Amino acid sequence: MSDTGVPDSEAKTTRFASLQIPEYRLLWWGGMFIFLASQTQQIARGWLAYDLTGSNAALGGVVFAFGVTSLFAIPAGGVLADRIGKRSILMFAQSTMTAAAFGIAVAISTDAIQYWMLVAGGAVQGLGMSLLGPSRLAMTADLVERDSLTNAILLSNASIQMTRVLGPAVGGILIGIAVIGVGGVYYVGAALSALSVVATVKLPSGLPKYRSRRSAFGDLADGLSYVRENRELTRLLVVSLLIVMLGFPHITFLPGLVEDIYELDAWALGLLTTSGALGAVIASVALASAKQSRLPSLQIQAAVVFGVSLIAFAVVPQFWAAVVVMLLVGGGSAAFQALNNSLALAIADVEYHGRVQSLIMLSFTGFGLASLPFGKLADVYGIRPIMSLMGVLVLISMGIGVLWRQRIAPTEPPSL
Repeated sequence: MSDTGVPDSEAKTTRFASLQIPEYRLLWWGGMFIFLASQTQQIARGWLAYDLTGSNAALGGVVFAFGVTSLFAIPAGGVLADRIGKRSILMFAQSTMTAAAFGIAVAISTDAIQYWMLVAGGAVQGLGMSLLGPSRLAMTADLVERDSLTNAILLSNASIQMTRVLGPAVGGILIGIAVIGVGGVYYVGAALSALSVVATVKLPSGLPKYRSRRSAFGDLADGLSYVRENRELTRLLVVSLLIVMLGFPHITFLPGLVEDIYELDAWALGLLTTSGALGAVIASVALASAKQSRLPSLQIQAAVVFGVSLIAFAVVPQFWAAVVVMLLVGGGSAAFQALNNSLALAIADVEYHGRVQSLIMLSFTGFGLASLPFGKLADVYGIRPIMSLMGVLVLISMGIGVLWRQRIAPTEPPSL
């Protein structure tokens, strides 16, 4: 194994190899349904929050609630994924998200909806995703061979990104239909979440191969010690935290950009979000058969593309130019995230997969927490300067990661 943690041997993997495994296909479809539900609700929630308040800070507040909940729930999700059956965790998380979507749909239908309900919905979604994420990725590692893990993760990421293509498009169309509207989007989300539960029922139990005799807090402390002792794993987790926390909040402020800068309606928000998701799908599928030895350099390239394209997205004057640039923003961000996950799990021992994935997911807690101050800055200085700042911070973060890696392995500098 090299200093990067990537296996020296190269397994020849076809682009869709993991989908030949029946159990993995069930997990893949379950993820498709739950993330499609999440994406259709996200565009509705952002549109409704801005409509109710007219504030970028309010948009950030909904995501902030997601982040606060995740801050506490993600570590618990990682520990549980390494202690009990992963199928049970997935079903609980998906059922909770189904109930939350249905509750908000009823509130909208009865004209009882208030902004605080959207904040509460963001918190519930944060809880569900916090429990679902570590177990889903840890189960992926259970269902496929280790040399096929990158392929499985990238195909899973491609399915998630496909929901980002379909979700905003469907959500934007449904919002614009008077008899359906925002409430109908939440009913659709509840139905899709229920389908994810049905797919999950047929999965293996996902019981851990190694039974821990420690307490839950003991397992959490052990996971943190394990990561701290592996310098490359620590580096990957810190770089992921910085880039996701400082770059991914751009998604939160797209409704304000569409309404205030381009002066367009919900269809434009759906198209812009769909463009980013389409770029993510293309990048994920293109990288699915990448050799393990190329992953570190591809990760760096993905972060550079993300940072540079985010700066370009912030300054382009025309909406249709922004749609084109958003392809690169989506492709770069998704590729970085998937490659970082693959590198981290390639290094980690199987009994730590749940806890390692939970630490990776803490990046999205940072994303949620950073959205509120970014939103306040956008209200004062404008959306364009703040999005440009996000792109610059992404590039600086990856630069720190490159220098850090050279310090760990000075004889093997990462090549671009």
